[in-house]
Amino acid sequence: MSGSTVSKRAKRRARGRGDVFEMPMMQLADDASVREAAAAKPVAAPRRWLPILSPLNRRRLTIFRGNGRAFWSLWLFLILFGISLPAEFVANDKPLLVVYQGAFYSPVLKDYPETTFGGEFETNAQYRDPYQLAKIKDAGGWIIWPPVRYSWSTVLNEPPSPFPSPPSWSLDAEKRCAGYATGTADVSCTVGNWNWIGTDDQGRDVLARIIYGFRLSVMFGLILSVLSSIIGIAIGAMTGFFGGWTDLVTQRFIEIWTSIPQLFVLLILAKVFQQGFWTLLGILLMFSWVSLVGLVRAEFLRGRNFEYVRAARALGLSDLRIIFKHMLPNAMVATVTFMPFIVSGSVAALTALDYLGLGLPRGDPSLGELLQQGKANITAPWLGFTAFFVIGTILTLLVFIGEGVRDALDPRKTFV
Repeated sequence: MSGSTVSKRAKRRARGRGDVFEMPMMQLADDASVREAAAAKPVAAPRRWLPILSPLNRRRLTIFRGNGRAFWSLWLFLILFGISLPAEFVANDKPLLVVYQGAFYSPVLKDYPETTFGGEFETNAQYRDPYQLAKIKDAGGWIIWPPVRYSWSTVLNEPPSPFPSPPSWSLDAEKRCAGYATGTADVSCTVGNWNWIGTDDQGRDVLARIIYGFRLSVMFGLILSVLSSIIGIAIGAMTGFFGGWTDLVTQRFIEIWTSIPQLFVLLILAKVFQQGFWTLLGILLMFSWVSLVGLVRAEFLRGRNFEYVRAARALGLSDLRIIFKHMLPNAMVATVTFMPFIVSGSVAALTALDYLGLGLPRGDPSLGELLQQGKANITAPWLGFTAFFVIGTILTLLVFIGEGVRDALDPRKTFV
């Protein structure tokens, strides 16, 4: 019997006993080189903000970022909302900074009388007035304006045509400067005073009203969604956790409450109370809190018999502690999924009420009012198209974000 055959049999018997043979020197050298190469390879440092997230939330964030449509919709929405938040510094008929006789003034933050800049009256300075501009220029001063030199309520005093006026870029120089005293030679007939999307039927700049209206609509939707979610989650948690008569009475009340025609109530209360932002918010809050009650109630009915809830009761924890500390975080997964859709519904409700004249007071920077002006002025297509485009963009972005959040919180995708 050859030596190689004996050696193979010995190795097999030793492998059965669990013995380990020494590896050839060539294989050991190769493994050592692999380890050295792996140690020398630079490892990317983990992001500092990720350790604050649990592994489950990291997985959800990865799924959301993998949805490109939702991810970029969120960024675009945040950029647009971030631009509209400081609207007074983006679109205003007051300068950001005025330098007059070596002193610095910020009219956007504080009102100054006309006498401060060489005028004759104690009234607030009108910085678009050629007389006031000449006083500042003659004293060697200068002005820094916002990107849009109109506020949401500024009425154009030098219209190129009867209101609503078309966008300035669509007119030639003579028509664009026709409303100024000296025509094209007037110092005020500059690009800074253009109406980039025209004016409405009251002579107000459409772009400025879009910026303010975007902020107002989104803030209204966010506030209404947060308040209605707090009330709906609290009531749904109580009814689902306690059950019994609490659940029965609450469900019957909700059935009666939701059967009340919301539009009729709005019409009645609009005649009793003065129209305003908070008045409309309170009226819509009376009915919007119902949307999340059923969802949260179902989550609590399902979870109140789980083992961790029984263990918490056995340890003597109070009902409120069990509800808000142990059960609510688990129920919030399904609730957060609906939040972007609730915001979009609130924005759409505000737009619809403003379009019907039942929302905010006339004259406020409202997208619904601009849409109504577009309907009333068919010969001014920039009004209707602009309002439709802005409203459609807001709702589309919110729906895309909501779809991304829904997929990120889906257990079928999170626990694969």
